[in-house]
Amino acid sequence: MSTFDEREKGFEAKFSRDQEHDFRAIARRNKLLGLWAAEQMGMSGDEAASYALEVVDADFQRPGDDDVFEKVHGDLNAKGIEASEHLVRKRMEELLQEAAKQIDSE
Repeated sequence: MSTFDEREKGFEAKFSRDQEHDFRAIARRNKLLGLWAAEQMGMSGDEAASYALEVVDADFQRPGDDDVFEKVHGDLNAKGIEASEHLVRKRMEELLQEAAKQIDSE
C-alpha cells in the first residue's frame, strides 16, 4: 500500500470519527436542551425525561437545528413562558459545547 493510500485511509477514518462525534454531541445537546426546557415548564422526573426524548426525536424531522428550536420555543411559549428566539438559540449553542465536552471526557 502506498503512502498516499495510507494517508487517504487515515483521513477517511478521522472524518468518520468526527461525524460520529458531531452526531453524538448534537443528540446529547438536544437531550440537555429538553431537560432545560422541561425545568422551565415545571416538569421533573419521568415527565422531564420523556419531554427530553421528544426533543431528541424532533431533530429527525428535518435537517438542521430549526426543528429542535421550533419544538422547544413553541412549547415554552405555549406554556406562557417568555423565551425569546435569542435565548433559546443561545442555550442551544451553550449546551452543544457542554455536550461535546461531556463526550470528550467519556
